[in-house]
Amino acid sequence: MSKAIPTIQKFMTSSPHSIGVEQTVAKAHAVMQELKIRHLPVLHGGKLVGLITERDARLVESLKDVDAKTITVEDAMSQSVYSVSPDALLDEVAREMALHKYGSAVVMQNQKVVGIFTTVDVCNALAELLSSRLGT
Repeated sequence: MSKAIPTIQKFMTSSPHSIGVEQTVAKAHAVMQELKIRHLPVLHGGKLVGLITERDARLVESLKDVDAKTITVEDAMSQSVYSVSPDALLDEVAREMALHKYGSAVVMQNQKVVGIFTTVDVCNALAELLSSRLGT
């Protein structure tokens, strides 16, 4: 008898930290370093408008003649965000993330950010599922 495929709600990070579009890239990078995270959903008026990653922040900071303390998150974020609902199936989300090389999926419910599911969460899910299903 096979077990049902779990949803990402079981493995996502609930209530993730986010940042506003008007904040600076330097501020976003500082938040990510302090919290030891690599992805920040970007909000404007409580609505998801983008995603900034640690890689984005490092790139901006490495540009000559660019001051990360004055460049806003809005100018550095990706506006194309992979988002899913909490009841999305783990295998489908992981497959989509791998196919498009997404580092995360923002979890949305009723037009609100309720979680984030990252590649680290995928690894944790894989470890838990292998352990429970293979009896290790």
